[in-house]
Amino acid sequence: MLLTGTRRSVAALSALVCVGAVALSACTTTKTSGSGSGSGGSGPVKVGLVTKTDTNPYFVKLRESAKAAAESKGGSLVALAGKFDGDNEGQVTAIENLVQQGVKGILITPSNSAGVLGAIKQAQDKGVIVIALDTATDPADAVTATYATNNETAGKLIGQYVKARLASTPPKLVMMDLYPSATVGVQRHNGFLEGMGLPLKTPDIIGSALTQGDQTKAQQAMENLLQRVGGQVNAVYNINEPAARGAYQALKEKGLAGKVIVGAIDGGCQGVQNVKDGQFVATVMQFPKKMAEDGVNAVFEYAKSGKKPSGFIDTGATLITDKPVPGLASKDTAWGAQNCWG
Repeated sequence: MLLTGTRRSVAALSALVCVGAVALSACTTTKTSGSGSGSGGSGPVKVGLVTKTDTNPYFVKLRESAKAAAESKGGSLVALAGKFDGDNEGQVTAIENLVQQGVKGILITPSNSAGVLGAIKQAQDKGVIVIALDTATDPADAVTATYATNNETAGKLIGQYVKARLASTPPKLVMMDLYPSATVGVQRHNGFLEGMGLPLKTPDIIGSALTQGDQTKAQQAMENLLQRVGGQVNAVYNINEPAARGAYQALKEKGLAGKVIVGAIDGGCQGVQNVKDGQFVATVMQFPKKMAEDGVNAVFEYAKSGKKPSGFIDTGATLITDKPVPGLASKDTAWGAQNCWG
């Protein structure tokens, strides 16, 4: 899956970087690939990447794609991550670490869209270009540009589909959300309700939980919610596919699988299979490979000419389902399997 240049030696190093102080600690995993010196002078371009975690298949694909793109241009990638989705302190430490390592640019998927702003500003003050991938900062113009799915559109797509599948049945929704500090979670949540044709404070939401996009946490949260609303819920919104798998498992254990509509967002290969198997009615595919490649290309262009990208660059979203509905564009799981990630 990874591309390696023919005139370069490739070294892979892993080191655990931990910074702690009393109750606060931050740990990130450093993975350096390719040859290369720092950013300021001569030598190959070094690109930094900071993801929310280093285990989620989505971020694994982002890292692999960024690594391949950097090496194909004769540069290298230094990839770091928080300990968990929401580890703002870990991401701040990662940014500081990358600046010290002499990267020319940093690509980041911020866990806390406002919490990393100080570290980003410090990096920019030292001549490092910072670009957001997947998740926007708050405010969005705190970084040079953002390459991402339009998350409101992704949420709207799954909301429109769920609404169509419910037909005339009044919705009784459970919302498996991310956490309030992440713009991606807010945007998908709001987009879903827009697609459903519902206001943000709708009484049709009969239960909700913060999952951190984690399957285990989502399953536990859904189990707790079902004790209260088990006989009422007819549709579940999920921030991503791991959360959807957790929700589905809880529904299955209560004998509700197939009786409750489960929708997801991500487009990983396992998620596409979940749609094919009937566990999810649909998912919305994102394209992390394009995000990573576009981000890396932008850093190399900056290193070469000083030119910076700007604004929000939409990398696309596609509804995947084997049961299309009139008036809503979608692709089937055969197409999804050919274009998925993970």
